[in-house]
Amino acid sequence: MNLSNSDLNERLYFINFNQDSTSLAVGTKTGYRLYSLSSVDNLDQIYENESEDICIVERLFSSSLVAVVSLSSPRKLRVCHFKKGNEICNYSYSNTILGVKLNRARLVVCLEESLYIHNIHDMKVLHTIRDTPPNPAGLCCLSTNSDMCYLAYPGSSTTGEVQIFDAINLQSVSMISAHESPLAAMAISHQGNRIATASERGTVIRVFTIADGSKLYEFRRGVKRCVSICSLAFSIDGLYLCSSSNTETVHVFKLDDTKEIPQMPEEQQSWMSFLSKAVTASANYLPTQVTDVFNQGRAVASIHLPFQGLKNICTIVMVDKVLRLLVASSHGYLYVYNLDMEEGGECTLWRTHRLDGQVDVVDSPKPVKSKELNTTKMDKNIKAESPINKNLDNGPAVMLDTNHIAEECLDGTLSVTNPVGSYAGALKGHPSLNQSDADNHIDSLTDISVDRFKLNDDSEFPPVI
Repeated sequence: MNLSNSDLNERLYFINFNQDSTSLAVGTKTGYRLYSLSSVDNLDQIYENESEDICIVERLFSSSLVAVVSLSSPRKLRVCHFKKGNEICNYSYSNTILGVKLNRARLVVCLEESLYIHNIHDMKVLHTIRDTPPNPAGLCCLSTNSDMCYLAYPGSSTTGEVQIFDAINLQSVSMISAHESPLAAMAISHQGNRIATASERGTVIRVFTIADGSKLYEFRRGVKRCVSICSLAFSIDGLYLCSSSNTETVHVFKLDDTKEIPQMPEEQQSWMSFLSKAVTASANYLPTQVTDVFNQGRAVASIHLPFQGLKNICTIVMVDKVLRLLVASSHGYLYVYNLDMEEGGECTLWRTHRLDGQVDVVDSPKPVKSKELNTTKMDKNIKAESPINKNLDNGPAVMLDTNHIAEECLDGTLSVTNPVGSYAGALKGHPSLNQSDADNHIDSLTDISVDRFKLNDDSEFPPVI
């Protein structure tokens, strides 16, 4: 998410969580930083790059692979190995890069009216989606699950249509009519089978099945005012969905087919029973908009931030065996809240961290709740899926034979120019190969069966701990 309006000593251009919310990337006017989210008590800085102004920085899970875009060169994408300080390759495009998404199979570059799909194993452009509806915000999302590698982007600039594209088989899957108003935010579940959407009105959040486009859930964020939804995020296990906006409230919704109805006091049971029966009996006579409001779910938990009117992003993640709601704001702070999904209601602020690499004495984080929270249901689910989580922590090994700089021609194709030699050799400290342009170009197109990025080879791309 592109962010601004920092109150700190430096301007923040970009803040985003990685695919499994184990780290946080911050782009500033002087470079970028990566933070580990393995502990809530300390915000450990993994890496700091002091160079140019960075407006986009995306990290691939817990690996050393990052994709960065600077304000000084907004049309150029650089893919780097930050731990070794090497640049793998860079590509230039015909227009400003508005968004970059990546998983272990694909890297997607979003321009205002086109999307480029790269094979992350060798960084070749596999497919280009051209003449998309104007998308000035660069809104798109890519499944973190490489086995269900779906890409979603707006199918219209006037209504809330979502286009679903299979980024592995390179074919269109479906179109979902999600909202009447244009889209403002989207998120694909970590399993890759569901997508959450919100429109520019910001009052309703919907969840659909990607396979057939059927609506599974509809949540009412509010009815008093329209807001700008900043972000949507599923929890790793897919049981929860959080939503943040330009207001002070962040909502958490539960995705549970067996919705439990809380017991009401006896004096209220008769009234609620009467109201429920009345709505059911008159469902055929009331307008659809009215019955929809009664059928919409509500947030099971929420937080109230100490500010409003600023852009922010949120995520739900298990840290220190406790379910946490993390909110990173454009004014340069990370807020950590505890989620007690059994009780629900207002969440407890646990820590506050600055994102400028300094410790704020005034806002020194102190625990608000002294009692120790019990391990939640999500913790058990994560433990049961430990092999998957272990795989997510494995960093990729880049074995690219060529390191090209690509420029887009007038006809929209990418031509390879100015080769700088073998990336595999540069990665190991070997000198660049002295090859001709033709030799490098041919080498980049041949032997495509070879997996040039051995994603599970920790000896080449070890996870950053």
